[in-house]
Amino acid sequence: MQSPLIYLKRYINKGHLRSQNIKKNILLSFLIKGGSIVVTFLLVPLTLNYLGARDYGIWLTLSSLIAWFGFFDIGLGNGLRNRFAEALAVGDKSLARIYVSTTYFGLSGIFAILWILFVGLSFFLNWNTIFNISQDKTENLQTLVIYVFTLFILRFVLRLIAIIITADQKPAISNTFDPLSNVISLIIIYILTITTQGSLMYLAMAVTFSPVLVLSIATLYFFSHRYKEFRPSLKYFRFDQLKDLTGLGFQFFIIQIAVLVIFSTDNMIITQILGPEAVTPYNIAFKYFNSVAMAFAIIMNPLWSAYTQAYAVHDIHWIKRITSKLVKLWFGIALLVLVMILVSGYFYHFWIGDKVEIPMVITVFMGLFILISTWDNIFVYFINGTGKIRFQLYSSIFVAVANIPLSIFLAKNMNMGSAGVIFATCLCLLPGTILAPYQYKKILNNTARGIWNK
Repeated sequence: MQSPLIYLKRYINKGHLRSQNIKKNILLSFLIKGGSIVVTFLLVPLTLNYLGARDYGIWLTLSSLIAWFGFFDIGLGNGLRNRFAEALAVGDKSLARIYVSTTYFGLSGIFAILWILFVGLSFFLNWNTIFNISQDKTENLQTLVIYVFTLFILRFVLRLIAIIITADQKPAISNTFDPLSNVISLIIIYILTITTQGSLMYLAMAVTFSPVLVLSIATLYFFSHRYKEFRPSLKYFRFDQLKDLTGLGFQFFIIQIAVLVIFSTDNMIITQILGPEAVTPYNIAFKYFNSVAMAFAIIMNPLWSAYTQAYAVHDIHWIKRITSKLVKLWFGIALLVLVMILVSGYFYHFWIGDKVEIPMVITVFMGLFILISTWDNIFVYFINGTGKIRFQLYSSIFVAVANIPLSIFLAKNMNMGSAGVIFATCLCLLPGTILAPYQYKKILNNTARGIWNK
């Protein structure tokens, strides 16, 4: 009888070299991300106990608000991911370095301008009104927001090293950065809980500094070793390649803005309609089911660049085989989500105690959201890898325009509260469950024409 380790080794080393590489990265990523999921779950009750429900809701809303600015990279990150993978596939290392240098300096310039504009504008905004809280109820929000935004900008530029590593089809390595950051944050927050009283500023310092530290070390290390020949240099910056990156990247940028509206406005809508304390149960339910999305993302992340390579060499059989396996996996995910809904009450009690009540309707709609988004991603990752994203561009704009008014209508006018916000997102994403597979089949069958092939 074979030992499990021998069987696993044979399974990993079986099949196409591209498949072997993906399986190795998925296995390593699961080992790494498994610990990350545990740390993420530990962070929630620890942070909630430190801040309380209201300030925790403010922190969640602030985090999502600041994250919006990450989409102002005009798609350079995703453009680099595709173009760098293509350059490596054809062995053009000089072009790969040009793409890396152009992205680093182009993105740094964009965010430097954005930082100046944001800081200047922040002095004219009433942040207490934005977060729907009284003037005397919390710390200086303006200082807090500027600090968080500054660290976020640094983090976003430094995170390009993770995109390069992922484009090189080694996502298991880049997947270590967030877990390391979370572990450092967890340790610092734990120390804060026993040495200080609840403080949004202290929490922000812990959570935002940790990833900047990890990514700074990773950037210095990898550009001194494995990716030394791709190290960014101003002499390799090319305006014409910036146009090439943003040609594809700008479409990704618009899609990202749409995704921003669809996914990242929920906390702000809930804060304005129901108050910041209502964000907490909504976000706890999201984090509960997001563990499934994180696990699925471990499988999908290496596939984007692998699809780019496979499509470039017309390996259609491999693409179809991988998609078939993903569809079978999705049915297993559906069963898992059903079980999670059924046991959610017991898990919430074990996880956070009785501090926050999570309505079952929020749990059910959050589970439905995870099922829709994971199904769509099976096909969207392939479409993104091919760069044929014009239809996705238009459909995402339509969905984004519909999402906010529908969320407000269901939450406020239909008295559905926070549940109405996530249900609106589910309704907006539903057409993609049919249209994404349809485009996928047309591309593979070489029958995609017009908008389906752009």
